[in-house]
Amino acid sequence: MATAILIGGSAPFTKLLLADIRPLVLAALVSLGSGCGALLFSLTRTATGTRRSHIEAPPGRSEIPWLIGVTLFGGILAPVTLVYSLPGTPAATAALLLNFEAVATTLIAATIFGEWVSHRVWVALGCITASCLLLTWNPAAGLGLSLPALGILLTCLFWAVDNNLGQRLSAKDPLLVIVIKGIGAGTATLLVAVAAGEHLPAPTAVVAAMIVGFLCYGGLTSILFLLALRGIGAARAGSLLAVSPFFGVLFSLLLFAELPAGAFYVALPVMALGAWLMVSEKHSHPHRHPATVHEHRHRHDDLHHDHDHEAGDPPLSAAGEHSHVHAHAELAHEHPHQPDIHHRHLHRR
Repeated sequence: MATAILIGGSAPFTKLLLADIRPLVLAALVSLGSGCGALLFSLTRTATGTRRSHIEAPPGRSEIPWLIGVTLFGGILAPVTLVYSLPGTPAATAALLLNFEAVATTLIAATIFGEWVSHRVWVALGCITASCLLLTWNPAAGLGLSLPALGILLTCLFWAVDNNLGQRLSAKDPLLVIVIKGIGAGTATLLVAVAAGEHLPAPTAVVAAMIVGFLCYGGLTSILFLLALRGIGAARAGSLLAVSPFFGVLFSLLLFAELPAGAFYVALPVMALGAWLMVSEKHSHPHRHPATVHEHRHRHDDLHHDHDHEAGDPPLSAAGEHSHVHAHAELAHEHPHQPDIHHRHLHRR
């Protein structure tokens, strides 16, 4: 839920910053704020002795393609598309349109990566999609569609790809992933902005944009989201984010005097119904875990990590967690679960 609140602020606070910062520079600064904030947080924890490298598994060579993917889609394409789309859309409408991220994330997770989605969630996705189509409709525009609103939907698609690629990194150190993604994407976008003739704004505006980037785009938000991906999978994490646009609407109404068009008030309750259907879903059935060997952060009071330890394995943290290569024997049982890193099994339709 903390992730949903922070992400909800992305559209209204970004639109506010666009009054003083050029679009490409702003897109670069929010990404740099994400990566630099995560780096500062990591260095602070290391200096104070509260960060222990043996708790998290670092990304390896096999994760490089996923790192490149999240940097491109989530760190470059999504922010750049959003900053060019926001000026032509009321802030509250833009915030609500960002709920399409939940739809796109779930569709990609289900159709490409094989995550299971219930009939209830498909109904929810239909409600949210219908609301987005209503918000995108503009009879005065070419083809009856608002181009800025379509741009926001494209932003959601880029973030959905980012979410699903991030699922493949969710077992790895989230701080290190966000540092690489944010600084890499921010640097690349800033170079393009400078080449395009854009200039950095006043230092206070730079700091404000980087703080928004850390809180609402990457940094803290992405750390929390990657931890959610680890625990509940891309489809369910995307479902929970379906509530974030409603916080965005609240922020928008507080920050801007503009009121959304009449279609907004029809779309709002339909989207609220879809969000409720998604976040209230439950899932339990008998399932089988194949034998496997992998490495990730884990604890030993769940139903899956009862393995023995070798003399060289790292000690447990104060929270009872650590990371090391460990084996899972084949196991069959039943309990409520989500498509996390241990429950990506097939389902009978």
